[in-house]
Amino acid sequence: MTYLKTWEEFSKAVERLYINDPIKCRFVMKYRNVDGLLVLKVTDNRVCVQYKTEHNQDVKKMEKLIGQLIRHMASKEK
Repeated sequence: MTYLKTWEEFSKAVERLYINDPIKCRFVMKYRNVDGLLVLKVTDNRVCVQYKTEHNQDVKKMEKLIGQLIRHMASKEK
């Protein structure tokens, strides 16, 4: 499991994971109130990328990333 240092690296890795295999891609979000720590984890059972932050502005970035993933899901042809 890899913790990526920057948000840009994490968001690009997440999009690549989802585009490569959307069926197996999972997104997990965990918030620890005691530490004020938000941990995001995305895996496809082979590759696992993680990002952790204490900054409030990263919550907005997370919302934007989830919106992008939802747009990918809605645009897939079946």
